Order: sequence, then structure tokens, then C-alpha cells
Amino acid sequence: MNIDHLIPAPTRTHPPHPTPPHLTPTHLTPTTTLHTTPETSPLAPLLRGTIGVATGLPLADGGVGAERVVLRVSAEVGGRHGPEAYRLSTDRSREDATVLIEGGTPAGVFRGIQTLRQLLGPDAFRRAPVEPGRGRRRWALPQVTIEDHPRFAWRGLMLDVARHFMPKDGVLRYLDLIAAHKLNVFHFHLTDDQGWRIEIKRYPRLTEVGAWRGRTKWGHRASPLWDEKPHGGYYTQDDIREIVAYAAERHIRVVPEIDLPGHSQAAIAAYPELGNTDVIDTASLSVWDTWGVNPNVLAPTDNTLRFYEGVLEEVLDLFPEDVSPFIHIGGDECPKEQWQKSDVAQERIRELGLAGENELQSWVIRHFDTWLSARGRRLIGWDEILEGGLAPGAAVSSWRGYGAGIAAAEAGHDVVMCPEQYVYLDHRQAAGADEPVPIGFVRTLEDVYRFEPVPPQLDPEAAAHILGTQANVWTEVMENQARVDYQVFPRLAAFAEVAWSALPAPADRDFADFERRMTVHYKRLDALGVDYRPPTGPLPWQQRPGVLGRPIEGAPPNR
Repeated sequence: MNIDHLIPAPTRTHPPHPTPPHLTPTHLTPTTTLHTTPETSPLAPLLRGTIGVATGLPLADGGVGAERVVLRVSAEVGGRHGPEAYRLSTDRSREDATVLIEGGTPAGVFRGIQTLRQLLGPDAFRRAPVEPGRGRRRWALPQVTIEDHPRFAWRGLMLDVARHFMPKDGVLRYLDLIAAHKLNVFHFHLTDDQGWRIEIKRYPRLTEVGAWRGRTKWGHRASPLWDEKPHGGYYTQDDIREIVAYAAERHIRVVPEIDLPGHSQAAIAAYPELGNTDVIDTASLSVWDTWGVNPNVLAPTDNTLRFYEGVLEEVLDLFPEDVSPFIHIGGDECPKEQWQKSDVAQERIRELGLAGENELQSWVIRHFDTWLSARGRRLIGWDEILEGGLAPGAAVSSWRGYGAGIAAAEAGHDVVMCPEQYVYLDHRQAAGADEPVPIGFVRTLEDVYRFEPVPPQLDPEAAAHILGTQANVWTEVMENQARVDYQVFPRLAAFAEVAWSALPAPADRDFADFERRMTVHYKRLDALGVDYRPPTGPLPWQQRPGVLGRPIEGAPPNR
């Protein structure tokens, strides 16, 4: 029932410590009703579907009497701290209600509901009451007023479902998990060399062929091991609509990623004419079954442009503007060797008066920036899209460190900070030999907690272009949901606090206090069924002995 185990840490609480002995706790009871306004009524089934089912309390519609939970939008709360700000009161100081949650918008009210869930204790994260008759009992709440708002407008998680497919129910589960941590952006990495995961009706071979590979490298690409089972899957258009609607109900924006011009072998395997046919026999390519940077990139032809315009027309229909204002087009790790050898590519460079292959890639990116802008969307891409010049309206996902994000922000471009050295959750969590398929630098829970999204050298004008931050989860060595859970949690909790809370400078952050609060948060994750990495290290069934990884020793470069 204490208020000092909340994650992310709220901006302000009164009283600032656990409920003093002289303050009697308030309670939710079987007679507590739920009062909403027209703006907040869509939140009622979400509250009943989480807190209601866990407590067994009916929280029936009503609005009379003292025992009620009130959800409403407040211009005062929003005017002071923005649309996702909220104020949660359980001390009856503002009006005669057991719980009053006011938000700058319904999104703010929804964030306040997540805090209410934490105040009720870990059992409020279950899918049914754990004690017989619990729904007939009283659920205690501390008397408190919490005023809270996020530091960043973009607080995201990128999930790669192309390398290893995650079935739809797993995606919906992850939307619930990020909502519970007050994150609000789901970056949906849908296409890559190893699989195409979204149905495009005008190009059916993208899923008939591109969604399946014959086998899969087991471990790092240097590993001699293979999983010889075919692997694949994709989301139908109705699946996508369901995922987008589910996210929207939880006030989560979805950023679909359709990778181009690199990371495209699955598309080329389905439609060989998309590749550099004058350099290689693209008809012989299959969906890639290993990892790394692939040389088989799209040909810079009018046919390729028209093809991907057709893809994006269906993508825009599936991801409406109110949920998906940004469309991610990748743009990373596009080797230029095939373009250097291609007469078609070289002729295009001469025809357009470009300086070389980097500018050719920039021309492709600019084309789609213009195309998306004309349809009311914004292009975002990995920081390689800076090479050769960046389209004026494009935003940048800065993944190779801070440098590209700094350059982009100083040039007036919006930036999402997601440097691999800090918030790539596929990187290993400890140096021990029992870490499963160890990849990259050691990035502990504390390392993530001390990540700072805004580089200190940015002046205020450039810093205003940092939209926020995002943790990325690449699934080459994560073959199922349990492996994803292990890599993501508990570090996502630390990341969520970095993205939401106004923390001190990294060196001054109170990690000991965060660890103390995590003792309760682990119980919440247990209730949610998350296969997180225990603080003592991997459990025996979480290890992958004998599977080669790619550990990098030492501290990551601070660039």
C-alpha cells in the first residue's frame, strides 16, 4: 500500500512518504462505483478489465455517493503540464470521492490508472483474484495526492518481429506491458532480410514467399549451429487493425517500419525484379536464414519506387494518422557494392547529377519523405539517412550513438535517441558465462538507469528537437517470447523511469532507491507472468550453454 514503490517515480506526492499512521487508508469495496464523463468513458472497460478483474470488484457505473472512482479531464492539469499529465487523489481533499483521477486528456487519465494499479499492490496486476471471495473484500489505498507528468513526449519500445516472428497475442501482451510502464510509442519492425510480416494484398508473394525461411541460424552468425525447422508467420490486415486499435485504446502510438533500401532480401526473394538484376541472379535468392548486414539491396529504379508506394498505400490505410503520424522506412545498413557495380544504378546517379551512392540513397529517402508528406505523414529513419543529405521534414532515430542525433538536432531535425550502447536491450545484462547467447556490451539495470537521452552539449534550441527516447529489441537470438522477456525485463522498468521522470544527472541518480522500489516491481512482473532476468542471474532454463554469441568487452564508447 506504500506510495514509495512507484515506477516510474512520480513528479510530486503529498504526503511525500508512506501514509502516516494517523491517516486511515481509504478503500475500494464491492459498493465502490465508477464515474466517467463522455471523454473518459472509453477508459471504463480498460479499468474494469485490469483492476476490476484482478480485485474482483464490479466497479459498477454510478456517480452518487462517496464510494466512487472518478475519471475526468481537467483543463487545469493539462494546461500546467501537458496532455499526459495527471493528478490522482485518494485523500478526499478535492471532492467526495474515494479516488479522483484527472488528466490533461484521456491519455493522462489512463496514465493515472496505471499508478492506481500500482498503489493497490502486485495482486492488482493479475487476471483474476487470487483469494476466494476477494472481490467481496476491501482493497486499501494510502491517502495521497500524486501530481505527475512525463519528461518526454516520445517514450518508446521497438520490437523486431522480422527476425523471429511474435504471434499477434504476444504483440498485444507487449502493448499491455509498455502501457503498464507509461510508455506511449510502439515501433513495429515489420520487414527485414529474414522475413516480411505484414499482409499486402496487391503483392501477395510478400507473405506467401517472404514470410517464411527454411531454417534459422542458432546463435550469432559465426555459430556453426542451425535450427533446421522452417520459421515464419505474418499479420493479416485484420490482425494489424486489431493491434492498432488495441494500442490506440491504451493511448499508444504505433510506428510501422517498412525497411528500404537495405534489409530487403525477403522482399527481393518474393519479387526478384526489386533487386539489382544486372549484378546478381536475384531469382536464386531465398529469405535469408542468417544474421548480419546483407549485400542484397533494392535497385534504385522507378519500378522499385512504384512497388513500395503501393506497399505504403496499404500501410497508411492500416495505420491511421491519429495513431501513426510517423512512418519508419529504415534506411540503415545499406551496402553500396551492388550499386557500384550496377549499370542501372550508375546511370541513375548520372541522370540525377548525384555525387555518388550515398546521395543515391538520400534520393530514395527524399522521394519517400515527399510522398509521405503529401499524405499527411512524417518520415522517420535510422541515422544513416543523414548520409548524402536529409530531407527537410524527416526525423532521425539515432542508434549508432549520440553523434548523429546531435548533428540532426543542431540541423533542426527532430530526433529520437536510442543509442545502441545504452538502450539496445538485446545487449547482454552481465559478463557471466551463463548469460544466454551474449551479444554486445554489458548493459546492466544500473547502466540503463543512468542513460541520459539529451546530450549535455546541445543548446536549448537544439535540445528541443529531442522528441524523446526509445529502447530497441532486435530478436536475432531471441527465438520466443520468453527470450524476449528475459532481455527486455527488468531493464525496461529502468528505461521507463528515464523516459518519464525528471531525474538528476546520471551520476547523481539514486540507483539504490530504484533497486529498493524494484523489490515490489518484481512482484508486479511475476503477477503479469513476465520471464524477466532475476537480479541474481539467469535461471537454469534461461541459459543457452554452447550457443555462440558476440560479446564485446569493456565500456561502450561514449560518442
